[in-house]
Amino acid sequence: METADFDILTGILSHFPEVGKVVRVEPLTSGLINRTYRVVTENPQVGDYILQRVNHAVFTDVPLLQHNIEVVTDHLHRKMQAMGVGDIDRRVLRFVKADDGTTFHFTGEGYWRVCAYIKDSVTKDVVTPETSYLVGRKFGEFESMLSDMSESIGETIPDFHNMELRSRQLQEAVEADKAGRLAQVKPIVDDIMADSYEMCRAERLYREGKLPKRICHCDTKVSNMLFDEHDNVLCIIDLDTTMPSFVFSDFGDFLRSAANTAAEDEPDLEKIHFNEEIFKAFAKGYIESTSAFLTPIERSMLPYSVALFPYMQAVRFLADYLNGDTYYRIAYPEHNLVRTKAQYHLYREVMKAMPMIVSYLESI
Repeated sequence: METADFDILTGILSHFPEVGKVVRVEPLTSGLINRTYRVVTENPQVGDYILQRVNHAVFTDVPLLQHNIEVVTDHLHRKMQAMGVGDIDRRVLRFVKADDGTTFHFTGEGYWRVCAYIKDSVTKDVVTPETSYLVGRKFGEFESMLSDMSESIGETIPDFHNMELRSRQLQEAVEADKAGRLAQVKPIVDDIMADSYEMCRAERLYREGKLPKRICHCDTKVSNMLFDEHDNVLCIIDLDTTMPSFVFSDFGDFLRSAANTAAEDEPDLEKIHFNEEIFKAFAKGYIESTSAFLTPIERSMLPYSVALFPYMQAVRFLADYLNGDTYYRIAYPEHNLVRTKAQYHLYREVMKAMPMIVSYLESI
Protein backbone atom coordinates (compact mmCIF):
# COMPACT_ATOMS: atom_id res chain seq x y z
CA MET A 1 0.00 0.00 0.00
CA GLU A 2 1.26 3.49 -0.90
CA THR A 3 2.34 5.69 2.02
CA ALA A 4 -0.20 8.35 1.03
CA ASP A 5 -3.04 5.79 1.07
CA PHE A 6 -1.87 4.44 4.43
CA ASP A 7 -1.82 7.96 5.86
CA ILE A 8 -5.36 8.64 4.63
CA LEU A 9 -6.71 5.41 6.08
CA THR A 10 -4.94 5.81 9.43
CA GLY A 11 -6.34 9.32 9.55
CA ILE A 12 -9.82 7.88 9.21
CA LEU A 13 -9.05 5.21 11.80
CA SER A 14 -7.92 7.88 14.26
CA HIS A 15 -11.61 8.76 14.64
CA PHE A 16 -12.19 5.30 16.15
CA PRO A 17 -10.20 5.52 19.41
CA GLU A 18 -10.57 1.85 20.31
CA VAL A 19 -8.44 0.79 17.35
CA GLY A 20 -5.25 2.31 18.75
CA LYS A 21 -1.89 2.08 16.99
CA VAL A 22 -2.13 0.73 13.45
CA VAL A 23 0.70 -1.41 12.05
CA ARG A 24 -0.65 -1.96 8.55
CA VAL A 25 -3.82 -1.87 6.46
CA GLU A 26 -4.45 -4.67 3.97
CA PRO A 27 -7.03 -4.42 1.16
CA LEU A 28 -9.50 -7.29 1.06
CA THR A 29 -10.67 -8.46 -2.35
CA SER A 30 -14.12 -9.71 -1.32
CA GLY A 31 -17.17 -7.48 -1.48
CA LEU A 32 -18.73 -5.94 -4.58
CA ILE A 33 -20.44 -2.94 -2.98
CA ASN A 34 -18.15 -1.58 -0.27
CA ARG A 35 -14.38 -0.99 -0.13
CA THR A 36 -12.98 -3.15 2.66
CA TYR A 37 -9.65 -3.39 4.49
CA ARG A 38 -8.17 -5.47 7.28
CA VAL A 39 -6.52 -3.34 9.94
CA VAL A 40 -3.63 -4.93 11.85
CA THR A 41 -2.96 -3.26 15.19
CA GLU A 42 0.10 -3.00 17.40
CA ASN A 43 -1.50 -4.92 20.27
CA PRO A 44 -2.27 -8.58 19.40
CA GLN A 45 -4.47 -8.86 22.49
CA VAL A 46 -6.72 -6.11 21.15
CA GLY A 47 -6.96 -7.91 17.81
CA ASP A 48 -7.52 -6.70 14.29
CA TYR A 49 -10.37 -4.75 12.72
CA ILE A 50 -12.23 -4.39 9.46
CA LEU A 51 -12.37 -0.90 7.94
CA GLN A 52 -15.02 -0.35 5.32
CA ARG A 53 -16.22 2.50 3.19
CA VAL A 54 -19.98 2.34 2.77
CA ASN A 55 -21.28 2.69 -0.78
CA HIS A 56 -23.34 5.83 -0.32
CA ALA A 57 -24.80 5.55 -3.82
CA VAL A 58 -26.50 2.28 -2.86
CA PHE A 59 -27.18 3.03 0.81
CA THR A 60 -28.24 6.66 0.75
CA ASP A 61 -29.14 6.94 4.45
CA VAL A 62 -26.03 5.77 6.29
CA PRO A 63 -27.22 6.86 9.76
CA LEU A 64 -30.32 4.67 9.25
CA LEU A 65 -28.16 1.85 7.93
CA GLN A 66 -25.89 1.89 10.96
CA HIS A 67 -28.81 2.31 13.36
CA ASN A 68 -30.35 -0.85 11.90
CA ILE A 69 -27.11 -2.78 12.32
CA GLU A 70 -26.59 -1.57 15.89
CA VAL A 71 -30.14 -2.52 16.89
CA VAL A 72 -29.88 -5.95 15.28
CA THR A 73 -26.43 -6.85 16.63
CA ASP A 74 -27.29 -5.60 20.13
CA HIS A 75 -30.44 -7.72 20.14
CA LEU A 76 -28.56 -10.80 18.92
CA HIS A 77 -25.85 -10.28 21.55
CA ARG A 78 -28.39 -10.00 24.39
CA LYS A 79 -30.31 -13.00 23.11
CA MET A 80 -27.21 -15.16 22.96
CA GLN A 81 -26.17 -14.08 26.44
CA ALA A 82 -29.58 -15.10 27.78
CA MET A 83 -29.27 -18.45 26.01
CA GLY A 84 -25.83 -19.05 27.49
CA VAL A 85 -24.11 -19.14 24.11
CA GLY A 86 -20.34 -19.17 24.43
CA ASP A 87 -17.77 -17.22 22.41
CA ILE A 88 -20.33 -14.56 21.52
CA ASP A 89 -17.71 -12.16 20.15
CA ARG A 90 -17.19 -14.60 17.28
CA ARG A 91 -20.90 -15.13 16.70
CA VAL A 92 -22.14 -11.56 16.33
CA LEU A 93 -20.51 -8.67 14.48
CA ARG A 94 -19.40 -5.81 16.73
CA PHE A 95 -19.08 -2.30 15.30
CA VAL A 96 -16.72 0.20 16.94
CA LYS A 97 -17.85 3.60 18.16
CA ALA A 98 -16.37 6.67 16.51
CA ASP A 99 -15.27 9.70 18.54
CA ASP A 100 -18.71 11.29 18.12
CA GLY A 101 -20.52 8.26 19.56
CA THR A 102 -21.85 6.91 16.26
CA THR A 103 -20.60 3.79 14.47
CA PHE A 104 -19.49 5.66 11.36
CA HIS A 105 -17.27 8.57 10.37
CA PHE A 106 -17.99 10.97 7.51
CA THR A 107 -14.88 12.45 5.92
CA GLY A 108 -16.78 14.97 3.82
CA GLU A 109 -16.45 12.63 0.84
CA GLY A 110 -17.45 9.24 2.18
CA TYR A 111 -18.78 7.25 5.11
CA TRP A 112 -16.49 4.81 6.91
CA ARG A 113 -17.08 2.25 9.65
CA VAL A 114 -15.02 -0.21 11.68
CA CYS A 115 -15.94 -3.59 13.13
CA ALA A 116 -13.94 -6.11 15.11
CA TYR A 117 -12.21 -8.75 13.00
CA ILE A 118 -13.32 -12.28 13.85
CA LYS A 119 -10.10 -14.28 14.03
CA ASP A 120 -9.69 -17.76 12.61
CA SER A 121 -12.73 -17.34 10.41
CA VAL A 122 -13.21 -17.98 6.70
CA THR A 123 -15.90 -17.51 4.09
CA LYS A 124 -17.03 -20.03 1.49
CA ASP A 125 -18.50 -19.52 -1.95
CA VAL A 126 -19.31 -23.01 -3.19
CA VAL A 127 -22.98 -23.98 -3.22
CA THR A 128 -23.48 -27.64 -2.31
CA PRO A 129 -26.34 -29.46 -0.59
CA GLU A 130 -24.26 -29.33 2.59
CA THR A 131 -23.63 -25.58 2.49
CA SER A 132 -27.20 -24.92 1.34
CA TYR A 133 -28.53 -26.73 4.41
CA LEU A 134 -26.29 -24.59 6.61
CA VAL A 135 -27.46 -21.39 4.88
CA GLY A 136 -31.10 -22.36 5.38
CA ARG A 137 -30.58 -23.24 9.01
CA LYS A 138 -28.43 -20.23 9.91
CA PHE A 139 -30.51 -17.58 8.15
CA GLY A 140 -33.67 -19.13 9.54
CA GLU A 141 -32.10 -18.96 13.00
CA PHE A 142 -31.21 -15.32 12.30
CA GLU A 143 -34.86 -14.51 11.52
CA SER A 144 -36.05 -16.52 14.51
CA MET A 145 -33.80 -14.69 16.97
CA LEU A 146 -34.97 -11.34 15.62
CA SER A 147 -38.67 -12.26 15.55
CA ASP A 148 -39.25 -10.77 19.03
CA MET A 149 -37.15 -7.63 18.54
CA SER A 150 -39.13 -4.70 19.93
CA GLU A 151 -37.19 -1.75 18.50
CA SER A 152 -38.13 -0.90 14.93
CA ILE A 153 -35.69 -0.49 12.06
CA GLY A 154 -36.09 1.04 8.62
CA GLU A 155 -35.63 0.02 5.00
CA THR A 156 -32.04 0.64 3.89
CA ILE A 157 -33.14 0.15 0.27
CA PRO A 158 -36.82 1.15 0.11
CA ASP A 159 -39.09 -1.26 -1.80
CA PHE A 160 -36.14 -3.59 -2.40
CA HIS A 161 -38.34 -6.65 -3.03
CA ASN A 162 -41.67 -4.94 -3.74
CA MET A 163 -43.20 -6.89 -6.62
CA GLU A 164 -45.98 -4.37 -7.18
CA LEU A 165 -43.40 -1.64 -7.70
CA ARG A 166 -41.43 -3.81 -10.14
CA SER A 167 -44.60 -4.57 -12.09
CA ARG A 168 -45.45 -0.86 -12.31
CA GLN A 169 -41.93 -0.12 -13.50
CA LEU A 170 -42.28 -2.70 -16.26
CA GLN A 171 -45.67 -1.28 -17.28
CA GLU A 172 -44.17 2.22 -17.43
CA ALA A 173 -41.24 0.93 -19.51
CA VAL A 174 -43.67 -0.73 -21.92
CA GLU A 175 -45.74 2.44 -22.28
CA ALA A 176 -42.70 4.68 -22.80
CA ASP A 177 -40.74 2.27 -25.04
CA LYS A 178 -37.80 4.67 -24.78
CA ALA A 179 -35.36 2.50 -26.71
CA GLY A 180 -37.87 1.44 -29.38
CA ARG A 181 -37.48 -2.22 -28.47
CA LEU A 182 -41.03 -3.18 -27.53
CA ALA A 183 -42.09 -4.61 -30.91
CA GLN A 184 -39.31 -7.20 -30.94
CA VAL A 185 -39.99 -8.44 -27.38
CA LYS A 186 -43.79 -8.16 -27.30
CA PRO A 187 -44.37 -11.92 -26.89
CA ILE A 188 -42.23 -12.25 -23.76
CA VAL A 189 -43.64 -8.98 -22.39
CA ASP A 190 -47.17 -10.40 -22.75
CA ASP A 191 -46.18 -13.72 -21.18
CA ILE A 192 -44.53 -12.09 -18.18
CA MET A 193 -47.25 -9.51 -17.59
CA ALA A 194 -49.93 -12.20 -17.70
CA ASP A 195 -48.71 -13.47 -14.32
CA SER A 196 -48.27 -10.06 -12.72
CA TYR A 197 -51.43 -10.09 -10.59
CA GLU A 198 -50.69 -13.48 -9.06
CA MET A 199 -47.06 -12.63 -8.35
CA CYS A 200 -48.10 -9.46 -6.47
CA ARG A 201 -50.14 -11.51 -4.01
CA ALA A 202 -47.84 -10.84 -1.03
CA GLU A 203 -48.34 -7.08 -1.12
CA ARG A 204 -52.12 -7.49 -1.24
CA LEU A 205 -52.14 -9.87 1.72
CA TYR A 206 -49.91 -7.50 3.68
CA ARG A 207 -52.33 -4.61 3.16
CA GLU A 208 -55.16 -6.86 4.32
CA GLY A 209 -53.24 -7.56 7.52
CA LYS A 210 -52.90 -11.27 6.75
CA LEU A 211 -49.18 -11.44 5.99
CA PRO A 212 -46.54 -10.00 8.37
CA LYS A 213 -43.18 -8.48 7.64
CA ARG A 214 -40.18 -9.73 9.58
CA ILE A 215 -36.62 -8.60 10.11
CA CYS A 216 -34.82 -10.39 7.28
CA HIS A 217 -31.27 -10.37 5.99
CA CYS A 218 -32.37 -9.98 2.34
CA ASP A 219 -29.08 -11.25 0.92
CA THR A 220 -28.98 -14.94 1.76
CA LYS A 221 -25.94 -16.66 0.30
CA VAL A 222 -23.12 -18.93 1.40
CA SER A 223 -20.53 -16.15 1.25
CA ASN A 224 -22.44 -14.11 3.84
CA MET A 225 -21.61 -16.56 6.62
CA LEU A 226 -18.33 -16.95 8.51
CA PHE A 227 -17.05 -20.44 9.29
CA ASP A 228 -14.49 -21.58 11.87
CA GLU A 229 -11.56 -23.89 11.17
CA HIS A 230 -13.81 -26.93 11.65
CA ASP A 231 -16.40 -25.74 9.09
CA ASN A 232 -18.90 -24.78 11.78
CA VAL A 233 -20.93 -21.64 11.08
CA LEU A 234 -19.91 -18.76 13.34
CA CYS A 235 -22.09 -15.85 12.30
CA ILE A 236 -23.87 -13.99 9.54
CA ILE A 237 -22.13 -11.00 7.99
CA ASP A 238 -22.94 -8.22 5.50
CA LEU A 239 -25.92 -6.85 7.42
CA ASP A 240 -26.49 -3.79 5.24
CA THR A 241 -29.69 -5.13 3.70
CA THR A 242 -31.13 -6.33 7.02
CA MET A 243 -34.55 -4.70 7.20
CA PRO A 244 -38.28 -5.38 7.39
CA SER A 245 -39.42 -7.66 4.59
CA PHE A 246 -41.42 -10.79 3.91
CA VAL A 247 -39.60 -13.99 4.87
CA PHE A 248 -39.71 -14.75 1.15
CA SER A 249 -36.77 -12.37 0.74
CA ASP A 250 -34.51 -14.81 2.55
CA PHE A 251 -36.12 -18.01 1.28
CA GLY A 252 -36.82 -17.32 -2.38
CA ASP A 253 -33.86 -15.14 -3.29
CA PHE A 254 -31.29 -17.72 -2.18
CA LEU A 255 -32.90 -20.37 -4.37
CA ARG A 256 -33.08 -18.04 -7.37
CA SER A 257 -29.32 -18.16 -7.68
CA ALA A 258 -28.25 -21.24 -5.71
CA ALA A 259 -30.79 -23.68 -7.23
CA ASN A 260 -30.21 -22.44 -10.77
CA THR A 261 -28.11 -24.93 -12.72
CA ALA A 262 -26.68 -22.13 -14.87
CA ALA A 263 -25.63 -18.48 -14.65
CA GLU A 264 -28.37 -15.85 -14.46
CA ASP A 265 -27.39 -14.65 -17.96
CA GLU A 266 -27.00 -18.08 -19.60
CA PRO A 267 -28.02 -17.74 -23.27
CA ASP A 268 -28.60 -21.49 -23.74
CA LEU A 269 -31.94 -22.07 -22.04
CA GLU A 270 -31.49 -25.84 -22.23
CA LYS A 271 -28.86 -25.53 -19.49
CA ILE A 272 -31.22 -23.81 -17.05
CA HIS A 273 -33.01 -26.09 -14.60
CA PHE A 274 -34.17 -25.96 -10.98
CA ASN A 275 -31.83 -27.96 -8.74
CA GLU A 276 -34.07 -30.13 -6.57
CA GLU A 277 -31.25 -31.32 -4.32
CA ILE A 278 -30.18 -27.77 -3.42
CA PHE A 279 -33.79 -26.79 -2.80
CA LYS A 280 -34.45 -29.68 -0.44
CA ALA A 281 -31.27 -29.13 1.57
CA PHE A 282 -31.89 -25.40 1.99
CA ALA A 283 -35.60 -25.82 2.74
CA LYS A 284 -34.90 -28.47 5.38
CA GLY A 285 -32.46 -26.23 7.23
CA TYR A 286 -34.73 -23.22 7.00
CA ILE A 287 -37.87 -24.99 8.22
CA GLU A 288 -35.99 -26.57 11.11
CA SER A 289 -34.99 -23.17 12.49
CA THR A 290 -38.15 -21.16 11.71
CA SER A 291 -40.97 -23.55 12.61
CA ALA A 292 -41.43 -21.89 16.00
CA PHE A 293 -42.46 -18.50 14.61
CA LEU A 294 -43.66 -18.83 11.00
CA THR A 295 -47.39 -18.30 10.67
CA PRO A 296 -49.47 -20.80 8.67
CA ILE A 297 -49.83 -18.32 5.80
CA GLU A 298 -46.07 -17.67 5.66
CA ARG A 299 -45.40 -21.40 5.63
CA SER A 300 -48.03 -22.03 2.95
CA MET A 301 -46.58 -19.29 0.71
CA LEU A 302 -42.98 -20.50 0.70
CA PRO A 303 -43.55 -22.28 -2.64
CA TYR A 304 -44.82 -18.97 -4.05
CA SER A 305 -41.57 -17.31 -2.95
CA VAL A 306 -39.48 -19.82 -4.90
CA ALA A 307 -41.21 -18.68 -8.09
CA LEU A 308 -41.39 -15.02 -7.09
CA PHE A 309 -37.72 -14.18 -7.26
CA PRO A 310 -36.79 -15.43 -10.75
CA TYR A 311 -40.02 -13.82 -11.93
CA MET A 312 -39.16 -10.52 -10.24
CA GLN A 313 -35.65 -10.54 -11.68
CA ALA A 314 -37.00 -11.23 -15.17
CA VAL A 315 -39.32 -8.23 -14.76
CA ARG A 316 -36.45 -6.01 -13.67
CA PHE A 317 -34.14 -7.08 -16.50
CA LEU A 318 -36.90 -6.64 -19.07
CA ALA A 319 -37.83 -3.16 -17.82
CA ASP A 320 -34.19 -2.12 -18.02
CA TYR A 321 -33.89 -3.51 -21.54
CA LEU A 322 -36.95 -1.55 -22.67
CA ASN A 323 -35.56 1.59 -20.98
CA GLY A 324 -32.29 1.34 -22.90
CA ASP A 325 -30.09 -0.42 -20.30
CA THR A 326 -29.90 2.44 -17.83
CA TYR A 327 -29.62 0.44 -14.57
CA TYR A 328 -27.77 -2.85 -14.97
CA ARG A 329 -24.27 -2.90 -16.41
CA ILE A 330 -24.22 -4.81 -19.68
CA ALA A 331 -21.43 -6.61 -21.54
CA TYR A 332 -23.14 -6.52 -24.95
CA PRO A 333 -26.24 -4.85 -26.47
CA GLU A 334 -28.71 -7.72 -25.86
CA HIS A 335 -27.39 -8.64 -22.42
CA ASN A 336 -30.48 -7.60 -20.48
CA LEU A 337 -32.75 -9.44 -22.91
CA VAL A 338 -30.65 -12.60 -22.49
CA ARG A 339 -30.91 -12.17 -18.72
CA THR A 340 -34.67 -11.72 -18.99
CA LYS A 341 -35.11 -14.91 -20.99
CA ALA A 342 -32.85 -16.86 -18.63
CA GLN A 343 -34.69 -15.75 -15.50
CA TYR A 344 -38.09 -16.26 -17.07
CA HIS A 345 -37.07 -19.75 -18.13
CA LEU A 346 -35.97 -20.47 -14.55
CA TYR A 347 -39.36 -19.20 -13.34
CA ARG A 348 -41.09 -21.63 -15.69
CA GLU A 349 -38.83 -24.45 -14.50
CA VAL A 350 -39.81 -23.64 -10.92
CA MET A 351 -43.49 -23.71 -11.88
CA LYS A 352 -42.98 -27.15 -13.45
CA ALA A 353 -41.33 -28.30 -10.21
CA MET A 354 -44.09 -26.79 -8.04
CA PRO A 355 -45.83 -30.09 -7.16
CA MET A 356 -42.52 -31.40 -5.81
CA ILE A 357 -41.81 -28.12 -3.99
CA VAL A 358 -45.21 -28.09 -2.29
CA SER A 359 -45.06 -31.77 -1.40
CA TYR A 360 -41.57 -31.55 0.09
CA LEU A 361 -42.32 -28.48 2.19
CA GLU A 362 -45.45 -30.13 3.54
CA SER A 363 -43.45 -33.24 4.43
CA ILE A 364 -40.87 -31.48 6.63
